[in-house]
Amino acid sequence: MIYGLLFWEFFKIGLFAIGGGMVTIPFLFDLTKKYNWFSAEDLTNMIAVSQSTPGPVGVNMATYAGFQTAGVWGGIVATFGVVLPSVIIVIGVSKLLGRYKDSPWVIEIMAAIRPAVVALILLAGVELLKLSVTDRISALFGGAFFLMVYFFKKSPIFYIVLSAVLGVVLKL
Repeated sequence: MIYGLLFWEFFKIGLFAIGGGMVTIPFLFDLTKKYNWFSAEDLTNMIAVSQSTPGPVGVNMATYAGFQTAGVWGGIVATFGVVLPSVIIVIGVSKLLGRYKDSPWVIEIMAAIRPAVVALILLAGVELLKLSVTDRISALFGGAFFLMVYFFKKSPIFYIVLSAVLGVVLKL
């Protein structure tokens, strides 16, 4: 029963998470409310692990969430569920897009999808902000790192290592 439910929930996420792995976050937040598989705090850990491991973030999060819920087979089932819609859609769209890519109707549909993707990513950012900024120190560090990323344009690896070192040194 749990495997079928995991497959179905992650299949739906894979079907509607257009725009990349970060778009899956609002869907995963919904799962924390709908099922007792993992908490919102667990989800923040999943996001951190998924972003720091190789591979697509959405697939990594599905694997992690499935594993957290039902072990190794849960991870496999959730991963298959989240990937399958993309495989089906890419095969179908590639056949149709070559034929209709210059159609005004297709161009309008693609243009209409973009704002929805941006909205889903912004929603994910707001939800992560609510979970991550728990006190003044975390707000201060978040703001400082935002400004450093914005103004100094260093590699993301630099900021990840810097924040990890500061976290250990300051015992945060």
